[in-house]
Amino acid sequence: MPKVGEFWETYRANEFILQIDGTESPGVSKVSGLSEGEIDTIEQADGGTNHVFKIAATKIKFEPLTIERYVDGSPEDQRFKQWFHQTFKLSNPSAGGSAVRKNGMIIKRHNGATVLQFAFYNAWVKSSKFTDLEAGSTAPFKQTIVLEHEGLERVE
Repeated sequence: MPKVGEFWETYRANEFILQIDGTESPGVSKVSGLSEGEIDTIEQADGGTNHVFKIAATKIKFEPLTIERYVDGSPEDQRFKQWFHQTFKLSNPSAGGSAVRKNGMIIKRHNGATVLQFAFYNAWVKSSKFTDLEAGSTAPFKQTIVLEHEGLERVE
């Protein structure tokens, strides 16, 4: 952790790498949904009183990861396209869907050094969409991919 004078410098959110099945995915401009999980709460009324007990449920839910990436004609475009087509193979529904899963890592760096790593497990493509096309616009063309997964955790 970088210490500046008497305080610790906060990490910036702009330096990260996305890896899917061990291969880096260049062109990724944003990753959202870095949630380590949420446990539902069960409210149980105490009979005959106005008191309600709150109990943690045993199910852990994970927020989907949303990946924004620039579309640039690189081989990376084809990797995401192939994963999407494997998932949404309409001619053979039994082979696609959530059966096409991949593992990955989001590696957070600070001044080039790895400071945090998040591993996600058994992810599949939930949706893929592209930037709106607009005449006269100079905005970069982006793809937004939503990944459902079975868990996200900070790893050493």
